[in-house]
Amino acid sequence: MYVENKDGDIDGADARIGFVRCSKTGATVYFHGRELQKTGGQGIRGNFREAATGNEYWVSGVKKRGSNVHYAEPANVIVDDDALVEYRVHTNR
Repeated sequence: MYVENKDGDIDGADARIGFVRCSKTGATVYFHGRELQKTGGQGIRGNFREAATGNEYWVSGVKKRGSNVHYAEPANVIVDDDALVEYRVHTNR
C-alpha cells in the first residue's frame, strides 16, 4: 500500500510503500507500528488518522506508475525492503 503522512514523516520519509495489516472491517490499518483509523470523510487531507497523534494519512493502493504522489505536492517516497520485489512486479520497474 501507499501510505503518506500529511502531517510529518514516516520513519524519515514523507511517504512509504509497503505491506499493511488491516482489521477485519478494514476500518483500521496497522503500518510501521502505527494504528491508522478511517476518517469516514472527516479528514481534511487524508482518509485515515493516527489514533495516538491525530496526524492525517493518505492510504491507498499503489498505482502502476509507481506512486500516488500528487504532482502539486511532491513527496519523498521510500519502498520498504520487504515489499520491493512485489512493487517492481506491479509497476514493471
